[in-house]
Amino acid sequence: MASVKVFGSPASTEVQRVLACLFEKQVEFQLVKMDSFRGQKRMPECLKMQPGGEALTYQDQEKDALVESRAICRHVVDKFKNQGNRELLGEGSLERALIEQWLETEAQKFDPPSSELVFYLSIAPTLPDYLNRIETPSLDESKKKLEKVLKVYDQRLADNTFLAGNKFTLADLSHLPNAELLMQIKETKEIFSKHANVKRWWGQISKRESWQKVLEIAKQAPPMA
Repeated sequence: MASVKVFGSPASTEVQRVLACLFEKQVEFQLVKMDSFRGQKRMPECLKMQPGGEALTYQDQEKDALVESRAICRHVVDKFKNQGNRELLGEGSLERALIEQWLETEAQKFDPPSSELVFYLSIAPTLPDYLNRIETPSLDESKKKLEKVLKVYDQRLADNTFLAGNKFTLADLSHLPNAELLMQIKETKEIFSKHANVKRWWGQISKRESWQKVLEIAKQAPPMA
């Protein structure tokens, strides 16, 4: 049985980020499906690991469980450094610093506006009525912020195949979940399509075998836990 366990919904963008990393590193894992919206009503054995009822929990042979997807990805890359894709965090201090720089950009500049757009334009319409009554805010500011960061990406990608250079790394992988959903929404897909280098980059990273495996898992039956 796999020593690595991931607790969460395969539809969760946080869970998908971790699964993509595990596939890149060729790490065997067990996915224990949980409903992202049950919070502290989850199974008692899950709450023992994360009392806050987080949507994602990662556990391996280490004592502590992890609940933040980017921290989990860094841990996976370091722990399983001798297998799978060995370039996800670079091969030296300079490469790693550059990758970390773009990971920070993803977390601080790309994720906030894209997460709001994904929630209100893609996820909220599918929720039960009692959750779907939340008033939708104006999304113009989030669209402007997304446009701004994609302009920066487009300039960077004019001279580089990927964000941190000419190798696929965690800096690119971390964008996959939200970008996948944004590309399914007409108005946000148009923002991506305006930037030729970003469009080319997305075409490359979205076709990776690791990501295609994640999408297949996401099509499976919803979680029961």
